Amino acid sequence: MTGGLSFALAAGIITFLLCVIWGGPFVEILRRLKIGKQIRVELPEGQQKKVGTPTMGGIMIVIPVVLIVLALNIANVVQFGGGTSTFLPLVVLIGFAVLGVIDDWEGIRRSRGPRGEGIPGRVKLAGQLLLAGGAAGVMSLYEGGFSFANQLQLPLFPIVIDIHPVFFIPIAMFIIVGTSNAVNLTDGMDGLAGIITASAFAAYGVIAYLQGQIFLVQLCFVLVGACFAFLWYNAHPAQLFMGDTGSLALGATLGTVAVMSGQWLLLPFIAIVPVAEALTVILQVASAKYSRKYLGEDRRLFRMAPLHHHFELGGWSETQVVQRFWLVGILSAMVGVALALL
Repeated sequence: MTGGLSFALAAGIITFLLCVIWGGPFVEILRRLKIGKQIRVELPEGQQKKVGTPTMGGIMIVIPVVLIVLALNIANVVQFGGGTSTFLPLVVLIGFAVLGVIDDWEGIRRSRGPRGEGIPGRVKLAGQLLLAGGAAGVMSLYEGGFSFANQLQLPLFPIVIDIHPVFFIPIAMFIIVGTSNAVNLTDGMDGLAGIITASAFAAYGVIAYLQGQIFLVQLCFVLVGACFAFLWYNAHPAQLFMGDTGSLALGATLGTVAVMSGQWLLLPFIAIVPVAEALTVILQVASAKYSRKYLGEDRRLFRMAPLHHHFELGGWSETQVVQRFWLVGILSAMVGVALALL
């Protein structure tokens, strides 16, 4: 087991080095192709300065992760029959990345007025539900190959509850799609989404190690290495943005890993920042609709949603927001791992 963890950590380090090496040429290619980010006009002035920064940086994460994880596990599958548990999250990673590429490209190509929106929200949600439903169905049908899938492990209690597929599939779909969109909403400042998802994958890597899911451990730490390499180019001031290509894919994969571990009740702790970002958007929309309908005026709970913009408009610098959110993310991830140990 210890050797397996060491191997996973080494794989993460190698992934980081390889991604950093190819990241420079990749950024230059995006610049020459003029694949630049469109910024919503209502965002704070500091964000408007980032118009034209290369986006679709999720490609820099997804391609190396897929190649490295496949290289690590194909030999195991052929020789020992193990390692197949990593194929499903890889398919989820690729599927949501493709959806993100389409969305990013449409936003660049069409640039609908000053907003530069991508594909319609309903179309994007339909694609997410389709991909998540396929992943949930596979986990439900082949639960033996996905360790703790179809199960719920209660924190603080040594109780494991088997979940019937009728309930498991919609729950898994909600977790995968919800986490995908939550990370997407978090991706609004230099370094924020990358550092938060890296912390979350590290936490689930430790949980998977405690459960003996060594192949899932490898996947998690390879993703950590790739996220760190992306942060090399995404640190403020960013040379590269993740785009929906990365945020949708990383969020969906994180949700899939959480479901496969059976410890998805810990996800709100481990991914507390994305969860908070998503909740503030929901509350902001609800408060605006309520106030307009019943109070006759537009009152909102936050200065702006998602949450990081609320603090930015409150006087925090972008660096302060990112660093403080990261501290919260690390501490909450530690709480999640501690609860898994109890």
